[in-house]
Amino acid sequence: MSENQPNQSMNGLDKLRPWIAALFGVFITGAGHLFLRRWRRASVWIALAISVVFLFVPESARVALLSGGPRPPLMDVAPALAVTLVSALDAFLLGVQQAAESSTPHTPGEDAETVSCPQCGREIDAELDFCHWCTVRFDEPRDD
Repeated sequence: MSENQPNQSMNGLDKLRPWIAALFGVFITGAGHLFLRRWRRASVWIALAISVVFLFVPESARVALLSGGPRPPLMDVAPALAVTLVSALDAFLLGVQQAAESSTPHTPGEDAETVSCPQCGREIDAELDFCHWCTVRFDEPRDD
């Protein structure tokens, strides 16, 4: 029973994680993925957003946005906004998936090199003295 309690205490944070990722993603494309530690996926979204801005947003709209001039028409910046919103939705869905994975009880597999964190239940390297997901330190004495 005590193994399930750390997962239950993380449920509040796990429920907020997708919403926080989506909020970050709305303001800065790829930031939600960075929050979820999905580095490659964040770089793909950032590269896509930059490509869309240079390929589909007219130069006059880019100049107006960068110089602080008059707001360009919404249709001129719609492709960039679409990429940002889809990126935020993707970050939200990844956050939901991560929350579902962390709330399911982890059963150790056949691989002896990995163990699960007693706090968050995620898989970690057995040689580490802390969980790289939730940063909990393990103060258990080791038999060396």
